[in-house]
Amino acid sequence: MIVSGLLSFFAFSLTAQNGTNSPYTRYGYGELANRSFGAGRSMGGIGIGLRSSQQINPMNPASYSCMDSMTFLFDFGASAQLSWFSDGTNKQNDINGNVEYMAMQFPLYRQIAMSAGLLPYSHVGYNFEEYKTSNGQQYREMFTGTGGLNLLYAGLSIDVWKKRLSIGGNINYLFGAINHTATTDYIPSSSTTSVESIKRMKFSDVTFDLGLQYTHLLSKTERAILGLTYTPKKRLNGDFYQSITSTENVIDTITGKNFELPAGYGVGLSYVKDQKLILAADFAYQEWENATFEGNDNVFKNRSKINAGVEYIPNLYSRPFLNRVRYRAGLSYTNSYIPVNGNSYKEYGATLGFGFPISDTRSFINVSFEYLKIQPELKTMINESYLRMTLSYTFNEYWFFKRKVD
Repeated sequence: MIVSGLLSFFAFSLTAQNGTNSPYTRYGYGELANRSFGAGRSMGGIGIGLRSSQQINPMNPASYSCMDSMTFLFDFGASAQLSWFSDGTNKQNDINGNVEYMAMQFPLYRQIAMSAGLLPYSHVGYNFEEYKTSNGQQYREMFTGTGGLNLLYAGLSIDVWKKRLSIGGNINYLFGAINHTATTDYIPSSSTTSVESIKRMKFSDVTFDLGLQYTHLLSKTERAILGLTYTPKKRLNGDFYQSITSTENVIDTITGKNFELPAGYGVGLSYVKDQKLILAADFAYQEWENATFEGNDNVFKNRSKINAGVEYIPNLYSRPFLNRVRYRAGLSYTNSYIPVNGNSYKEYGATLGFGFPISDTRSFINVSFEYLKIQPELKTMINESYLRMTLSYTFNEYWFFKRKVD
């Protein structure tokens, strides 16, 4: 049942609507997706130093080995969002959504565990137009973009020292296509009625993620966890096609360009008080300035991301339901890797979430609310605001466990 569900999701994700209408996704690989699941997403998107036996955390593959030998985890998430766009004069509102991820995790042997799943890497989705005048000639420019990249991953984690030091790695199949169309219509019509530029990028390649986590015991119920991650730079295998046409004449056709993904580094630290409190913070850095795009160097800017969050449980073993709910909150900051005409923008986020226990408190329904503000460097650039809700179900069940029947 789970395998068939994963395959159905795999097929559906290729045709599902992207959860974005941002004009900024016209550049680069589009909007980079949030790779955190469930609790981590509610806590500002943390995950590098997060180590829990009750949730899947692909942000650091070293975390998989935290589970016991009889546990099976399954996680599925979807989101919906409200978007606000403004350039100082014009305003636009949108509503859209997207399937976020699906993953499973299970033990292989004592201190070895595996995880596999499907999640987005980037989103592209926009549709806007502009009216301009040049040398007395009025014309309309229309821009449309669709697509994005996905990651199908399989990861392995091993406890190498006293359940305190673990290492892990993900092998990812990166695939997807990005389509851009730009059309210029002259007003009134002339012999050059319109000019259309079509750009298609299709990728299919394998990438890797490496992770490490060290747990330092502070007391019987308290511990601190240090997490490290590394993603090597990767030259992508893909197809590139660009065609520019005027009326029925092909002006130019370009094929074959080089594309790369940058090296990435991450460090995370968390404090855990069992069944009560989690405090965590992450810092991630990607060397986008060294990544080639469409055969060009120095296209992007290096990207830094800071996330911090908290989870609090009033009383896990009390009878009142609200005392057993996991209350979560977080903050995030990111500078964009995409420069728009030499100018960039920054992202500020705040999250609030809840983990509602089901039956035996092992499984959860996770709900998170995120407010994201896109703040450009120039006032003439587009301001964006998002209110996003993510709903996920974390299924946690025993394997090879025979229940006694009286």
